Amino acid sequence: MIRQFELLELVQAYNPNTDVALLNRAYVYGAKAHAKQTRASGEPYFGHPLEVAAILTELKLDDATIVTALLHDTVEDTEATHDELRTLFGEEIAGLVDGVTKLNRLEMTSKEQEQAENFRKLLLAMAKDVRVILVKLADRLHNIRTLGPLRQEKRERIARETMEIFAPLAGRMGMQKIRDELEDLCFEVLNPEARTSIMRRFLKLRREKGDIIPNITAMIEETLYDAKVPAMVMGREKKPYSIWKKMEEKQIPFSRLSDIYGFRIVTEDEAACYAAMGAVHKKMRVIPGRMKDYISGPKSNGYRSIHTTVSGPGASRVEIQIRTRDMHEVAESGVAAHWSYKDGERSQNPFAVEPSHWLSGLLERIEKGDTPSEFMEQVTLDMFHDQVFCFTPKGDVYGLPRGATPIDFAYAIHTRVGDSCVGAKVDGQRVPLWTRLRNGQSVDIIRVEASRPTAVWMDMAKTGRAKAAIRRALRMDERGEHIRRGREIARQSFARRELDGGEKALETAARKLSMPSVDEMLAKLGAAEISGRQIVGAVYPRILEKEPDIAQLGAQNGKARVLVVGAPASLPFVFAPCCEPIPGDRIVGIRDQGVVTCHSIDCIELTSHEDHMDRWIDLKWDENAIHIGRATNVDISLANQAGALGSIATLIGEHGANIENFATLDRLPDFWRLRVNLAVRDVKHLSSILTALEAQTIVTDVKRVRAESR
Repeated sequence: MIRQFELLELVQAYNPNTDVALLNRAYVYGAKAHAKQTRASGEPYFGHPLEVAAILTELKLDDATIVTALLHDTVEDTEATHDELRTLFGEEIAGLVDGVTKLNRLEMTSKEQEQAENFRKLLLAMAKDVRVILVKLADRLHNIRTLGPLRQEKRERIARETMEIFAPLAGRMGMQKIRDELEDLCFEVLNPEARTSIMRRFLKLRREKGDIIPNITAMIEETLYDAKVPAMVMGREKKPYSIWKKMEEKQIPFSRLSDIYGFRIVTEDEAACYAAMGAVHKKMRVIPGRMKDYISGPKSNGYRSIHTTVSGPGASRVEIQIRTRDMHEVAESGVAAHWSYKDGERSQNPFAVEPSHWLSGLLERIEKGDTPSEFMEQVTLDMFHDQVFCFTPKGDVYGLPRGATPIDFAYAIHTRVGDSCVGAKVDGQRVPLWTRLRNGQSVDIIRVEASRPTAVWMDMAKTGRAKAAIRRALRMDERGEHIRRGREIARQSFARRELDGGEKALETAARKLSMPSVDEMLAKLGAAEISGRQIVGAVYPRILEKEPDIAQLGAQNGKARVLVVGAPASLPFVFAPCCEPIPGDRIVGIRDQGVVTCHSIDCIELTSHEDHMDRWIDLKWDENAIHIGRATNVDISLANQAGALGSIATLIGEHGANIENFATLDRLPDFWRLRVNLAVRDVKHLSSILTALEAQTIVTDVKRVRAESR
């Protein structure tokens, strides 16, 4: 365990003007608070806060952060209080400790709702003061270093959580050194066999070729000396996890992996960086397509460096990173470089990103998802993926996750640009929208204002921002269709009873049903969440007193018909939009929140009601239901040729069915995908129509769309 004077020496080494009294006071307070506690290993618990503080001294952080590390577990694990810390150490330190305490209480569980909410809290804590996350990352790093005494199950859980959340977060903050160590330690816990195998292959390589790192280092140093470029050269073997990840991504064995060695050239200034690159390229053969200039186009977390890969001794590929000293500091400590000290003063590193600017950009890209799964999808896609940088024709740069497409690029520019995108040119050549973009490419988006996103874009888009925007556009389109459908149902419901169903009647119904607007009411009606009978009843309640309280979802010759038998007359009744049962389907009712919803017996939504069998109601179709029928959705893929759509419509009409509505899901040069809302009598009627459609040469696929196939 590090001792008090040793911690002071570590801080004074970079900050001679440190507040020694404050650090000593925090040390004594923390030691007393944790005096009776021990860790799982049996060691004194206070050794953990001390080691966390020591890790943060490597980042040369300010006194407040070091003191927070010493006290970060006191409020949670001892009798210490927030008020007491505020009195003894001030508002700033008390606030930082409180922030870390709240993060410690977040458990990243496998439950989607809880994990999404916890991650939102983590982002909010970062927004308040990024130093809270710096302490948390140091805390997690020391915990990972000391997992040994824990049960294997707990070790794996902590390692998996670290690999999924904290290691990528450290990388996104530019703290590459901490990320590398977190990943490698977790890799040792989660896949020890793979790590051991890679270590053995490194040993074998050293026996066969010797330790080639000093040889290549000497070669680069000699090259730079001859070119009169002052620089420091550092070489290393890449971490086992980094090697394994590349093997998995590229599906190649260790023997075929090229750049397993990495070298860094640290120069005095930017001009020397480019001079060093030129000298290295003149001495060693450059590997085409492996040069990236993050000095002229830095990453959002402040990272700047030139990356190039050359052919070294024995045809081995060598990756070289070239940067200045200030750039190297930011590359190692990322956002933390904003607080670093030199000689007792805050270091004014010109490349350190202002944390609030960095975080606001991050939060802007991660828009709030409509559901927990959508939010976590956006976090995973936009926050934890390596980036590529592409240019607009005007030279503006946009960072995107690796694997992004022109659709992602369009939405990165603006939502309107994405919504109206119809094509793209990459480096002047027209490309499909599903093309994966590469670093440094120029992307020109082709737009048509009247164009709208299609469902197939969800599979093409890779960024959370694009997926969220597409999802919103599709929902708006679907909502518009529901409103149109609802307006027609309402018109028929009023007309059938020879009642006035004008706009004023609809406004009255919306008010009586506590709907925020007429459109909201019609959208719910079109989505089968409420019935036309409910709307009529809101305006003319006495007119319906003599009508039976039944499910009415069809009409023939303007007369209401009974469709379902068995539902309580005292409760509202609706058909479930998820499975859209039609006469002939086996059906069951679910009583929930004062409404009976009719489902097909094989609807996957019923699984959520298995724990409440008392809510299930036996239902059956009325004998006259076949004469009324219901509408259901059918997806059809057919050849994109003249007359195809007309032939399908004619065939459906010949079979005595009616097309209530249809929408184009996708339209490509060779085929269409349509969703047809089809009014049929029953299951047998639908089956005969599907069989007839399948027999057509222009039809490649046809199926009824229900919950299990969506």
